[in-house]
Amino acid sequence: MNIHIKGGRLIDPHNEIDAQRDVFISDKHVVAVGTAPQGFVADQVIDANGLIVIPGLVDVAARLREPGYEYRATLESEMDAAMAGGVTSLSCPPDTDPPLDEPGLVEMLKHRARLLNKARVFPVGALTYGLKGAELTEMIELTEAGCKAFGHADAALTDTRVLMRAMQYAATFGYRVWMRPQDSYLARNGVAHDGEVSTRLGLPPIPVVAETTALATMLQLARETGVKLHICRVSSAAGVELIRAAKREGLPVTCDVSMNHVHLTEMDIGFFDSNCHLMPPLRSLRDKAALRAALCDGTIDAICSDHSPVDDDAKLLPFAEAEAGATGMELLLPLMLKWAEEDKVALPEALRRVTINPAQLLGVKMGHLSVGAHADVCVFDPKATWKVEPSVLKSQGKNTPFNGYTMQGRVHHTIVEGRLAYSL
Repeated sequence: MNIHIKGGRLIDPHNEIDAQRDVFISDKHVVAVGTAPQGFVADQVIDANGLIVIPGLVDVAARLREPGYEYRATLESEMDAAMAGGVTSLSCPPDTDPPLDEPGLVEMLKHRARLLNKARVFPVGALTYGLKGAELTEMIELTEAGCKAFGHADAALTDTRVLMRAMQYAATFGYRVWMRPQDSYLARNGVAHDGEVSTRLGLPPIPVVAETTALATMLQLARETGVKLHICRVSSAAGVELIRAAKREGLPVTCDVSMNHVHLTEMDIGFFDSNCHLMPPLRSLRDKAALRAALCDGTIDAICSDHSPVDDDAKLLPFAEAEAGATGMELLLPLMLKWAEEDKVALPEALRRVTINPAQLLGVKMGHLSVGAHADVCVFDPKATWKVEPSVLKSQGKNTPFNGYTMQGRVHHTIVEGRLAYSL
């Protein structure tokens, strides 16, 4: 199908474009930007006057809950959420049931996603079988099945010798290792940041040192092995400083932050709001300020949704007993726009954090609209406002700390591989 996106403001951070230009799509690819190629006849014209046209968003942390947790969400519901959020490529962690530790499981997930013909799915494979932290998986076979990196999700990997061997193996073949830094002993049974709110509410704490202890170990092992290390969901000022120093040193280290931690703090827990029970926990105002500053100066490479849909029964419990997680893919774009406006970050630079940067973290050729690139496009209205309500969200998981908030910025069209997959 030939699609002509007409009259929109095209922002493509990778190609440093921010101008009113038309986009022409044919045979699943971008065939021209600005002027139609000779002989081009559009089968469909999208009027983008007053709208912004960008590469489809790339989300590096989106749990799809399949296989194993279909009662929380299904692949169909979460693909619909991705389309409504303008997310055309996403990476899912390996903590499914069973974990993504066998090529057959990865192939099945990718096959199911392809049949739905919506967002592209790039799985992160398990570093160890069953995420038990003992025996390394067959990374070569998992890579051939479609894994773009290897990690341990939120499962503890306490044996540093196993972690070092995993990094050595990954470094040998150039694979990326993605780890969330949290010392399982220091964080044991904790549910909230070790600060004023957890003390006042009597909630078991997770201190910042749980993050920095694990992070220091990971960075030292990366220094020893030369592995490409990606730090998932940094949450503290101290953690940011460790990563900043590692980058200054020249280590091949990257990191991302959850959009929740860019906007919320421990104070948002209020009176035990279980929607704010997240992992890592929401931290202090000082930590939030440091995360925002690190986003601005490039220390943090990408913003992710940390999409983790949870069923109502698991959330309608006392805070300490409720399951951690929140839905987020449909909120990634408006929350990124909110950050950019509040911190006075130019829109092209802000969009880099959800397009080309995360695509490069995954090692995929997405996140830009160069001629010849895959035609994955998001068209949105930056001025449109909408209220976050369970009935509005496409995701099967309706729990989010932002329920009741008014968002600015709404997706009108999502195009995947040259096919209009969503229209408002």
